[in-house]
Amino acid sequence: MASLCARISLHSSRRKTLYSCIRLANTFTDPKELATGLEKREILNDEAGKDPDPYGLAVKRGPGTKDKPNLIPSAFDSRIIGCLCDDESTHINWMWLHKGTASRCGCGYWFKLVEKPAL
Repeated sequence: MASLCARISLHSSRRKTLYSCIRLANTFTDPKELATGLEKREILNDEAGKDPDPYGLAVKRGPGTKDKPNLIPSAFDSRIIGCLCDDESTHINWMWLHKGTASRCGCGYWFKLVEKPAL
């Protein structure tokens, strides 16, 4: 490990100056030790190899028909989602999804909210 040398000046009198070199270990604190709450749970889940995106923050559209809608996970009764209708679209179409009913975007794709337990 590399070490860092810090020069410290100690003034014992007006004319005499004593220089000393202190060797500091080049160690960094592990992020797990500093993290708390949801951030710590995310780090621990990542280390355990669990799903890094449990709430489907980025979902690719499937067939999106009325009989087979795109399933959007949520731990709540409703959720707002954004649909990029075209690959070259410059805006996002936002809409609310509610548990139990499927909703249709302006581009024709259907979406349905499914229950996902909280972390």
